[in-house]
Amino acid sequence: MTHAPTHTGPFYHGTRADLAVGALLTPGHTSNYADRTLSWIYFSGTLDAAISGCELARGDGRERIYLVEPTGAFEDDPNLTDKRFPGNPTQSYRSQAPLRVIGEVETWQPHPPERLAEMKAALARMAAEGGPEIIG
Repeated sequence: MTHAPTHTGPFYHGTRADLAVGALLTPGHTSNYADRTLSWIYFSGTLDAAISGCELARGDGRERIYLVEPTGAFEDDPNLTDKRFPGNPTQSYRSQAPLRVIGEVETWQPHPPERLAEMKAALARMAAEGGPEIIG
């Protein structure tokens, strides 16, 4: 489902990349989670989904959550809403238009270590079984 760029925010993007306010996140870069180039940029309307995103992102950089604003049309992320969470309770979206970084969430509560270990184990199982993967 495509929404107008004025859809209610705030919107978040979790990553390990070090970005400045005003930077544009664009499609065409390697995923935070897999060795593949993406034709979409992914983001969320919930802080919890962004926390998961930065905690599961590959790399050595500091976990970061940015406040972002879409610069064009966006839609529900079909990889989640059609396959895992009907109705989009995670408020997960994707766009082929850039996202502008408008700030950084400086204070947030990470998942408990046990929960993060469970998430990582579930991803490893899915990968080993050839199942779905995180794309964003």
